[in-house]
Amino acid sequence: MTVELADLRDADLDLTELIALVAHESAGAVATFTGVVRDHDGGRKVTRLEYEAHPDAAAYIQASAERIVERHDGVRVAVVHRTGPLAIGDTAIVAAVASAHRREAFDAVADLVDDVKATVPIWKHQFYADGSDDWVNAP
Repeated sequence: MTVELADLRDADLDLTELIALVAHESAGAVATFTGVVRDHDGGRKVTRLEYEAHPDAAAYIQASAERIVERHDGVRVAVVHRTGPLAIGDTAIVAAVASAHRREAFDAVADLVDDVKATVPIWKHQFYADGSDDWVNAP
């Protein structure tokens, strides 16, 4: 159907905004995903992180959302990824997909998040309790 929103933001994310954008009278299901910054990675204690995006990342996230609309018939899609500094517990990505039936919505929202993670040039700079840091999924 349509991509209602595909964006990057350097401010707090609001899942209710995305739900409102995708919900409609023909939708019997709205499936959502919220990715939250956790306090560990690979057995190491994480204290915070920062996301940096390529200047063209907005076009990539839009293309990702459009692929999901093409792959999953009759869905409405919204997705936003955070950039900038985030603390433990902050929301890093929110996604919502509406469709006529729950299975389609579940499948499409999982596909959307996987596609964004695989194709959008956003890099995570992780900071650890021992004072070290590294870049995750950076070229």
